[in-house]
Amino acid sequence: MSSGFERDRDEFTRGTRAIVVLPDQGDAARDVDARLGETAGLAAAIGVEVVERIAYRVRQPKPAMLIGSGQVELLATQVRMEEAGLVVFDASLTPIQQRNLEKALEVKVIDRTGLILEIFGERAATAEGRLQVELAHLDYQAGRLVRSWTHLERQRGGFGFLGGPGETQIEADRRLIRDRMARLKRELEQVSRTRGLHRERRQRAPWPVIALVGYTNAGKSTLFNRVTGADVMAEDLLFATLDPTLRQIQLPGLDKAILSDTVGFVSDLPTQLVAAFKATLEEVVSADLLVHVRDIAHPDSEAQRADVETVLAEIGVDDNTPRFEVWNKLDLLDPDAHDEIAGEAARRDDVVAISALSGEGVSHLIEQIAAKLTGAHRRYQITLDASDGAGAAWLHAHGEVFGSVDDELETTYDVRLSDADYDRFIRRDV
Repeated sequence: MSSGFERDRDEFTRGTRAIVVLPDQGDAARDVDARLGETAGLAAAIGVEVVERIAYRVRQPKPAMLIGSGQVELLATQVRMEEAGLVVFDASLTPIQQRNLEKALEVKVIDRTGLILEIFGERAATAEGRLQVELAHLDYQAGRLVRSWTHLERQRGGFGFLGGPGETQIEADRRLIRDRMARLKRELEQVSRTRGLHRERRQRAPWPVIALVGYTNAGKSTLFNRVTGADVMAEDLLFATLDPTLRQIQLPGLDKAILSDTVGFVSDLPTQLVAAFKATLEEVVSADLLVHVRDIAHPDSEAQRADVETVLAEIGVDDNTPRFEVWNKLDLLDPDAHDEIAGEAARRDDVVAISALSGEGVSHLIEQIAAKLTGAHRRYQITLDASDGAGAAWLHAHGEVFGSVDDELETTYDVRLSDADYDRFIRRDV
């Protein structure tokens, strides 16, 4: 990001030793170890070395530091023992809580939102992605000026009892942030309009759009690469993919389709990022089919599914949008669990079990995607002049031809087409 408001990155660097802290409020929907592991993975994604993971039971969040004073003392001792330079809280901290914890622990403290913003800041590769991340970061930082901009404490604004340390400077900086955010929003609106024009051209074609969605690290990019032959970054790393990637694919019974690989979702995705990435996620909202890729081997797979559905609702995905689930990572299951999961998926028409890594079940998945997209297609008997080779080629390219009957002057085709393609063909707008 190029903004003058970028956080001082000298506060911690790659290789910094860190402790991950989970204030456990008894959320039964999630496994504590899995949640700590996820946050450690998020920290590792920006090159931080996690040296300890700690869960503290919190019955009632404390306004001053979220966790109790005794727990803070224990954590301070652990920080000194591990020689840690960073503490990552798997929770949302208020600016006051963050400042108090930093004073008590004498190290840098960031919360889950700040951590995710750090990752997005490093990974955004396109101009659009960088704009979105900067907008989200500024929105987050605007409320934390008093905490993170220590130079402001040396300023004084106003006079009498109304004037306080840093008051005028803080307000000036906030105004600059608001101005910068307004400019970023205008630029992103232009990006959204451009993307909308591209989408309109695709819809006029019309080619169906299939959007891969899912929790981060569920294997979307690995599946995308296997189906399209692309080389999108696919690693065992949270948020390996940020910017959307679209590729043209061929499916049985269809001329072509567009497959979209999108940013992975995560629990407690910062609201700033959901808002900032609206332009990117418009590909999901307008998709003809959503393919929800799940890591079926993960202990929190059901909770992750719920998190994805929550984000889809937040960005405005219609409940009527056709979708089905892909239960990925069969290769990580033991034989008994593998057979149980594969058997359950086989009994359902809204699930396909696969291993994107090994390729198991992927061909069946492609058949199911084609079936979903062509399910509303109708069969037509279309008669063409025997000399109409272009028309015959178009029917084979855009529909599923079951057979044909020839006579001396005409050929009748038994073909299945979408309503839109049939209308296009009758108009001969091909």
